[in-house]
Amino acid sequence: MLRTVTATRYATPLREGGSLPAVMEADDDGLYVVKFRGAGQGPKALVAELVAGEIGRALGLLVPEIVLVQVDPALAPAEPDQEIQELLERSPGTNIGLDFLPGALAFEPAVGPAPDPATAAAAVWFDGLVMNVDRTARNPNLLVWHRRLWLIDHGAALYVHHTWREPAAHARRPFTAIRDHILLPFAGPIDEADGRLAALLDRDRLEAILAAVPDDWLAPEPGLADPAAHRRAYLDYLTRRLAAPRPFVEEAERDRVA
Repeated sequence: MLRTVTATRYATPLREGGSLPAVMEADDDGLYVVKFRGAGQGPKALVAELVAGEIGRALGLLVPEIVLVQVDPALAPAEPDQEIQELLERSPGTNIGLDFLPGALAFEPAVGPAPDPATAAAAVWFDGLVMNVDRTARNPNLLVWHRRLWLIDHGAALYVHHTWREPAAHARRPFTAIRDHILLPFAGPIDEADGRLAALLDRDRLEAILAAVPDDWLAPEPGLADPAAHRRAYLDYLTRRLAAPRPFVEEAERDRVA
């Protein structure tokens, strides 16, 4: 489902990101914002980026194209910055990249353009589903490109996978952090968005998204012996979270009205 490209040049670091992502050129002559498996958050942040990003795309939201990026540590010696050298050396093989949007600007509510209520509600619903804590005024993770709103940076979503503690109960929790969502003041009714969106994420669609996660991002851990077990855990979690009634919808609508 995802294209694979090979990185040919490290262009520039994006130091506003805690994981030190970078713009890299690839063998298809494209530029990508690459996030590295060797960064502090590790491969689970890449899994969240892929799974949440592709769910967002399945919902009709604008997410830059996600690609798998092959990185050769031989690129490291060409970089004068030791921190970048070490990051490249720790990130051999498959990493993740998002299509670079040249000239895109960070979304500022006071500047606009204001998103339409249906789009804002869909974004709120989506972030409630995947429990994305990073779409606030402090960290919007939204870009305006050609006057359209693009959603980026989903590495903090699906945080249950850092422990897998009581995933069945976790899946049925509301998402109280939604009250701080930067698009909530622009959103139309979240329950109306729920009626449009939930049907777009059937089991087959979720399985296809999870199948795109590289096996080597799914390292064995207690209770999850192999990549297939990881994929089942994600599928069970998301399926439970999507089961009606969805508690994150009620929470988001209550906060929107308030």
